[in-house]
Amino acid sequence: MGFDIQYLLFLQNLRESTGGVFDEFFNALSKFAVDILPFLSYIIFWSVSKQWGYRYMTTAWCGEVVNGVVKLTACAYRPWIRSDRINPAGDSKTAATGYSFPSGHTVKATMLYGTTLVWQRKQRKWLAITCGVLIFLTAFSRNFLGVHTPQDVLVGLTEGALVIAVVGLVGKKLEGNSKAVDILTVVGVFVVIGVLAYIMLKSYPMDYDANGQLLVDPQKMMNDCFKACGGFLGLLIGSFIERHCIHYEIPTGSSALPVLTCVGFALMLAWKEFFAPATVVAAFGGHWGNMLAYGLLVLFAIAGWPLVIRKV
Repeated sequence: MGFDIQYLLFLQNLRESTGGVFDEFFNALSKFAVDILPFLSYIIFWSVSKQWGYRYMTTAWCGEVVNGVVKLTACAYRPWIRSDRINPAGDSKTAATGYSFPSGHTVKATMLYGTTLVWQRKQRKWLAITCGVLIFLTAFSRNFLGVHTPQDVLVGLTEGALVIAVVGLVGKKLEGNSKAVDILTVVGVFVVIGVLAYIMLKSYPMDYDANGQLLVDPQKMMNDCFKACGGFLGLLIGSFIERHCIHYEIPTGSSALPVLTCVGFALMLAWKEFFAPATVVAAFGGHWGNMLAYGLLVLFAIAGWPLVIRKV
């Protein structure tokens, strides 16, 4: 038995001996990182800082694509598949999406809390410190809940930090150079095409249990990467439209801006949780439907709702 599984069993014994009193806290922390925190990018873009809004979105969606490719390349099984002694908290065995390595929750938390840390490290040190704590709490929660190994989390932290650094460096070099940004946009579209071709054409492990059931369905594991490609395409197309046609400027001081920001957030959340699954995902399936749903979501955030804000 590897050290990583022993560590998870230690945490599992701790979780069970305390009656699962911390389960809901860590589960909520994890869910917040993937269900609510990503919307921070759009809220900042609409009402706080257009520049940092773009940086948040670029970091998030570049990281999602990178993590999707790494996951589908490594094809590492979840801890409970590697050892039947692992009993994760909640409904993780049925609800978990994607392979295990690296931890997607950790990558997202690192990228979004980490971008806030970089942005606010001088102006609001207390906020930067809080974000640092939340990164490591979210990472630890993945181990505590038994859904990821230590190496999944450590690589997730590293990957998220590297994406923040690379996006920051590239952003500084391209600042004010609209032609170079347009070229990079076109390159990004071809990258998405290449990623889709890679994940659909590569081979995947096809292991079966004693009853002849497939341990992990690769088709299900691809869904997150299709979502990432859709969101990234939405960012590329939406930013091109915004930069060349909309030229959005935050209406600082507008009394309607807070209300419009909240309405925009509510519309996007409703699309993601309710309307997209019932429409485009149902019509086009898990892969292409999710890709289209996330593409439209980000396109709306960058090129749709800013038009409404500007007119109001």
